[in-house]
Amino acid sequence: MFLRLAEQHRQFVRDLVMSLQALATVLERRGYLASCYTCGDRMNSASFMVSLGDNHLIRFLVSDYGITWTEMRDDRELMKIEGAEAIGQLQELAKLLKVAETPTPLDRIVATAPAASSASPAKMVGVDHA
Repeated sequence: MFLRLAEQHRQFVRDLVMSLQALATVLERRGYLASCYTCGDRMNSASFMVSLGDNHLIRFLVSDYGITWTEMRDDRELMKIEGAEAIGQLQELAKLLKVAETPTPLDRIVATAPAASSASPAKMVGVDHA
């Protein structure tokens, strides 16, 4: 049973890494600075980053050890969420990009995303209240 679960987890991480690579490509085509780096060809980890302008940055990390979404502005961490909530936030970003027919500044999209506005401070790590 545990070997099967380990393999399912590895496949999940690979699928997530491929999705991040595709998202970075779409964002680049829309004129945003975006990147997705992986270590080697095993697709077992990735670092995804997108600049939303005005020193606003989103970083999404995935590996066998965990998944995190970190949002920063002016080098200060605004929000950090992990696991399923981080994936949910990434899904909101992808969904908003898909429905936006005209190029919309992503910082406005992310600021109005339901997951960003409804996440409770208790579920966020390192929230900057300043």
